[in-house]
Amino acid sequence: MPNDVTKLSPSEMVTITGGRFRMGSDHAYPEEAPAHWVDVDTFRIDRAPVTNAQFRSFVEATGHLTTAEIAPTLEEYPDALPHMLQPGSLVFRKSSRPIPTDDWSKWWEYCFGADWRHPYGPQSSIIGLDDHPVVHVTYADAEAYAKWIGKELPTEAEHEYAARGGLDGATYAWGEVFRPESRHMANTWQGRFPYRNTREDGWETTSPVGSFPPNGYGLYDMIGNVWEWTQDWYAPGHNQDAVKACCVPKNPRGPLQGTIDPCGYIPQKVLKGGSFLCAPDYCQRYRPSARHAEPIDTSTCHVGFRCVVRK
Repeated sequence: MPNDVTKLSPSEMVTITGGRFRMGSDHAYPEEAPAHWVDVDTFRIDRAPVTNAQFRSFVEATGHLTTAEIAPTLEEYPDALPHMLQPGSLVFRKSSRPIPTDDWSKWWEYCFGADWRHPYGPQSSIIGLDDHPVVHVTYADAEAYAKWIGKELPTEAEHEYAARGGLDGATYAWGEVFRPESRHMANTWQGRFPYRNTREDGWETTSPVGSFPPNGYGLYDMIGNVWEWTQDWYAPGHNQDAVKACCVPKNPRGPLQGTIDPCGYIPQKVLKGGSFLCAPDYCQRYRPSARHAEPIDTSTCHVGFRCVVRK
């Protein structure tokens, strides 16, 4: 598959002219509702997710240690079992047989030694994966990179506006048909999740940025490949007060504080875009309106980020 982004400067950005669009959806998962009009100002956004090569430059320049490379403590996690207080991150493991999809713990493993350099455990590496999106980064890691390079993380509204590529209200970033003319438009899961991925799109896990067609704004991987961090705290649905207001919200941000994760103490940010693990029979979140809650201390093998610059 073509990898057009490798022909571009690694730091190339696209200017997204501000405007009005319908954010959210009334026809998908409940947390995407209600659909409502939003105004955003002009901003610039990375043409593709931050890659392993770009993140390596940041680490080499700053000595940054990602959250996954630092052992958690009992002070931070008072309910943790002592043997779990080791550096690591969440890694996806396919099941050995078809299983119900109502318990995510059946396919996620907290893997000691997994981090951005070792995406599937200590014996794995990113050799040959310089142009793949960096993964196993928490919100703090993404924010640190953005600050270092003089950028910021996008808001949820900015990300969704950019992902739509000018197709206001369309189900997908490219229109109403998931696979137009049988063409794969994003890196997602084909087959029965979490047991069998047929890899009809060519990839089992992450793909090089630019492996799939850009959207109408010339942006790559706004849908699929990896979920992407946004600045907004998560709430299970869009702000009803703002939606009902007489004026269209401008440059909206999420709530002042996020909801707490199921463990009861870690606030969550909004992820956007879906990933290579989104499947038709499980997580149909390969759509611009889709959103997902992620605890800010959590890193996984399918979450990355890109940055913006606001004028």
